Amino acid sequence: MKAEGLAEPHIFFAEVNERQGVFHRRAFLLGGFAGVGILALGGRLAHLQLVDTQRYEKLSASNQFNFKLVPPPRGIIVDRNGAVLASNRPNFRLMVARDKGVDPAATLKILSSFVPLDDQRQARLAKDISRAPKRAPVSVMEDMSWEQFSAINIRAPELPGVTADMGEVRVYPYGGAFAHVIGYVAKVNKTDIKPTGPNSDPIMLHPGFRIGKQGVEKAFDLELRGKPGAQKVEVDANGHEVSSDPAGDIPAVPGKLIELTLDVDVQNRAMEVFGDQSGAAVVMDCRNGDILCLFSGPSFDANRFVRGLTGAEYSALARYERKPLFNKALTATYPPGSTFKTMVALAALDSGIDPQQTHVCAGAWAWGGRVWHCDKHHGVQNMHSAISTSCDIFFYQTALAVGPDKIAEVARKFGLGEIFDIGIPGQKPGLVPDKAYKKRNFPKDPVWHPGETPSMGIGQGYTHLNPLQLCVQASRLANGRKALHPRLIRSIGGAAQPSGAAFGDLPFKPEHIDFIRAAMAEVTTTGTAAAFGDLGLGDLRMAGKTGTAQAYTYKGGVGAHGAVGEWKLRDHAWFIGFAPYDNPRYALSVLVEHGGWGAGAAAPRARELMRVALLKDPEMRARIEKPLPMPALPPAAQDDDGLPEPPTPIAPDPTQPRPAA
Repeated sequence: MKAEGLAEPHIFFAEVNERQGVFHRRAFLLGGFAGVGILALGGRLAHLQLVDTQRYEKLSASNQFNFKLVPPPRGIIVDRNGAVLASNRPNFRLMVARDKGVDPAATLKILSSFVPLDDQRQARLAKDISRAPKRAPVSVMEDMSWEQFSAINIRAPELPGVTADMGEVRVYPYGGAFAHVIGYVAKVNKTDIKPTGPNSDPIMLHPGFRIGKQGVEKAFDLELRGKPGAQKVEVDANGHEVSSDPAGDIPAVPGKLIELTLDVDVQNRAMEVFGDQSGAAVVMDCRNGDILCLFSGPSFDANRFVRGLTGAEYSALARYERKPLFNKALTATYPPGSTFKTMVALAALDSGIDPQQTHVCAGAWAWGGRVWHCDKHHGVQNMHSAISTSCDIFFYQTALAVGPDKIAEVARKFGLGEIFDIGIPGQKPGLVPDKAYKKRNFPKDPVWHPGETPSMGIGQGYTHLNPLQLCVQASRLANGRKALHPRLIRSIGGAAQPSGAAFGDLPFKPEHIDFIRAAMAEVTTTGTAAAFGDLGLGDLRMAGKTGTAQAYTYKGGVGAHGAVGEWKLRDHAWFIGFAPYDNPRYALSVLVEHGGWGAGAAAPRARELMRVALLKDPEMRARIEKPLPMPALPPAAQDDDGLPEPPTPIAPDPTQPRPAA
């Protein structure tokens, strides 16, 4: 029993020792793992503190600070003398962003107490805000007054998602005079945004960004845009702006300056002389092709498009029969009427026809089974007098002698039927027909019939041209040597654009062109526009050619020269010309849509435009402002030395008191 009692403690201590050993081994193992973990954690902390400090400082700052895109100032557009045609000005604007807890409809209802927002506009804006990305502001109101801006800013803490700040808005100082040329800018819509290219830039989604929609604004939108900047702001955990950090702002790069060849005074004068009449006027420098005036009327105020038109306003513009939204200088084409006779005459000269050959005009001419009419009985006419008096019967027969193909060939060399690269879109080529045209477009009747040629000879029939082409024609005739091309863009960002005189020479004998020019000078001396050749500028005179084109039917308008009756049934009035006729400097074309007689409607307006162009030219002013000769003094007023006699002294009157010494 004793031995057994002595064995029990031995076994007990052995088990205790074994258990302690296991514990120690496990503790050592776990301690090793813990030590490795602590070392790894310490190493990682050391790496974060010592190596990645700058990286995590940047990440921390990015959570604290954010950058807001800032639209760049849009480039300025100026005329040839530096007059500003399109610029920017400060603008108070109101924006609403979709965010947590913001009810767009309720917010807009509150805002309507401070700014004019009718129910229809509120509904449209509520949809725009709901569809916009989260926290992306949507423009609600532009051009707020100071009172409106202040009232909303005071209540900003009570209006989550609402921002009233200052931006920039495009402004056009001369309103409608340049609307069709300069165009306008407007908000970006879905069709403007592309998946790639410059129109994929995030700045496109900014509520203050605008994109060019017409004219120069559209054609040179990328050059005018510039590069966006960024504003550094501090945000809270929810991404709401709490303060700004101007030191971290990235400045925007303004768009490029675009200089046009237009002259603000000539363009404004065109708007004045047209008034509410429909038509177009183009004035060119016939030495280099620079366009001084490219007017279409009636026009519209481009500033209204920037702020946004109501549906009713746009509908009124679109439905008006005189089409103010239509650029008649480039996009519209019309029969050129008698202005085309200069091309028929030049084609005849180039074909070897003697300019002294005559035809008799008795007011009517029977040929081809019908009677062809003229507006007067001109009697015997040669080519020079027929241009001066605009005799239709002479040119009916001359066109038949020359043929349509030769006439078309000559006309095209003077820019008719051509599209010119002037930098802005929208040109229509019109039509200078020939036999090939008839064959291509009239498969059921592809033959050019002889009876179609007389109409072409007086600028009717298939022939349709735009006012820019007619001005190019006049410019090339005035220059006499160069195949001038029109130039509208003078420089972009200071880089000059090619001259319009760098396109070769005209392939015609100088004496033939001189003949046409002399006949055009006769038009404004004794011919159809004799009342308008004298510009009232000394010895400067204008040469030209009138035109009256049937617009509705071949019977023409109602009354004398188709100038009365319903507006849309009247004839179109044309005038092309250049001045001074002895040393041409400027050429022009003027169209008065449904204006009636060319000499009655177009020529007087052309005279006013030419006067302004010449008066603004320093060389022409010097020629006009010649000092008058000194009047000769009568011989009795001079002595032998040629000087006036000295005054005779007057003796003092003894009855008058003498002055005190």
